[in-house]
Formats: sequence, C-alpha cells, structure tokens
Amino acid sequence: MLFSLWRKEADKSRKQRQKGLRAMRHGDAFLAHLAVERGLSGNTIDAYRRDLADLAAFLAERGIGDPADVTRSDLQDYLYHTYRRGLSAATRARRLAAIKGYFGFLFDEAIRRDDPTELIDGPRLQRLLPDVLNVEEVAALLQAPPRTIVGLRDRAMLETMYACGLRVSELIALTLDQVRLDLGLVRVVGKGMKERIVPLGGLAAAAIEEYLSRTRGTLAGHGAEKHLFLNQRGKPLTRQGFWKILKAYAAEAGIAKEVTPHTLRHSFATHLLSNGADLRAVQEMLGHADVSTTQIYTHLTMGRLREVYDRSHPRARLAVRAQREEPG
Repeated sequence: MLFSLWRKEADKSRKQRQKGLRAMRHGDAFLAHLAVERGLSGNTIDAYRRDLADLAAFLAERGIGDPADVTRSDLQDYLYHTYRRGLSAATRARRLAAIKGYFGFLFDEAIRRDDPTELIDGPRLQRLLPDVLNVEEVAALLQAPPRTIVGLRDRAMLETMYACGLRVSELIALTLDQVRLDLGLVRVVGKGMKERIVPLGGLAAAAIEEYLSRTRGTLAGHGAEKHLFLNQRGKPLTRQGFWKILKAYAAEAGIAKEVTPHTLRHSFATHLLSNGADLRAVQEMLGHADVSTTQIYTHLTMGRLREVYDRSHPRARLAVRAQREEPG
C-alpha cells in the first residue's frame, strides 16, 4: 500500500516536472547556447537541464507556466526552498548559475525585457579560471585555414574574433555596415543590445578585406544578405556551424587543449592584460558591465607581473642576481 502511494506521488511529480519543462519555453535554445557558445560539457548541460526542470516544477506548483511571468521574488523563494531541502552550497550555486544563465539568455535574446536574477547573489565559491591559448597556439590556429573560398572566410572570422574579443553570437551577427575597414573599427551589438566600438587590428582588417574582395560574393550568390560572414548557402552562419569550424581548425593546428568559441575571447583579454593593457579599457572592449568580471583575467597574468617585478624592483633584482651567481 505504501509503495503504491509513493508510486502515485512519484508519477504526479514526474508529470508536474514535464509540464513545467514544457512551460519553460526556449529551454532547448538556451541549452544549445551553453554547448556552442559556452562550450560546456554534456554532463554540465544535463545538470543544468535537471536544475531548470526542478525550478519549472516548483513554479508549476505556484501556477506559473510562462517564464515571462517569473519574478525575482519567485526565484528567491525557490532558492530558499533548495536551502531548506538541505542541498549543498555547491549544488545551490550551480542551480543559481543555471537560472541566471537561462534568464540572462532570455534577456539577451529580447524574449524578456528584464533579468529577474540580476540582483540575486548565491553562495560564495572559488571561481575557476578560464582556459586560454598562448600566443603560439593562437598563431597556429589562425594559420590553419587554407586559401580556399571557405578557408579565406574562416581565417577572416578567426582573425576578427581574436582581434576584437567577440562572443560568437556577436561575430555571426556582424553586418557589413558594422565593420569600418577604413577606420579600423567594429561596431559590436552585445548583450542587452548594448553597442560598443572595438578596434580592429591590421591583420584582421586585411583578412576581412581579402574575404570581401575574393570570396564573399561567391558565397552570397545573387542574394542581398547583409551579414558579413556567410555559409555556403549564402546565409548567416549559426553558432553550431562556427563551433564545428573552430574545432576542426584547432585539431588541424595540433592544439591539445579543448578550444571553444569563448577560448579566443579569453585569450584576447589575457594577452592584452599580460602586455600592460589597462583593465578598464579591456572591460570596455569585452563589453562587461562590471569590471569584476574582467578582473578574473588578471589572475592569469601573475607570471607576467612576477617577471616585471623581478626585472624592475631594486631589491628583487639583487635577489635574482644572487641566485644566478650561486655556484652550481
């Protein structure tokens, strides 16, 4: 009898979760975004899917089925609910990360006019440092595309992404009028439809110019597509399409690290800071609303700072000289 009651309750809960998941529209697009643009693993994406399903079930019990109707108070109640259930700080932090990512995605895609998670803080955990490529690995990656119709396009895309530190969504959304080769500038439309102007390096500008003059017309055919980078059907590239292109060239370049579209953005920021760029300037170029988001890259440049310190500080120079003069 007890088992029968438990099974009925479990079936009810399962149906409630499924109903909630259906109600949380745009979830599949968000999970695809995590895979392609963020480069998250399959296990992490599955965990996010379960986290959103749990939230959806909680909201369904309150009669909330449309993500547009969810308020900050609803989400705070859910987080308190997870705390009362005894979930660990790490699990609660991941739940909040999934929720923040989902509603941030809805805001970025103009599906919601606000982000209800913006002022919600979670448990403090150690922040993981992003993977970056060194300068030699970036050079190998940028040299990997062949000098073919598609290869010239791909080289222009990779050069632009690294030169400007773009998100993949920003790269594939670029239109012809956003790129000013004569001025060496790109007008980027970022998260929340916020615009920023980013310098375009000479090598990237040359790659784009060659792509425009030699191959884009072939890809566009007779169409009047306004996007800068086109696939072989003359349409704008997708995030998934760019990710496949990037992975293929990373393998061709012999890069052992896992390379995602965000890896080039991380490398852009790290290399600028390593070479003395101002933190606020890098923040502006990346389009970060908060400088604390940019500051994570400063942790990756400590080796460079140590070298500068040892070379520049009088007492540090004495210590280095003494170490060199010690008998072997």
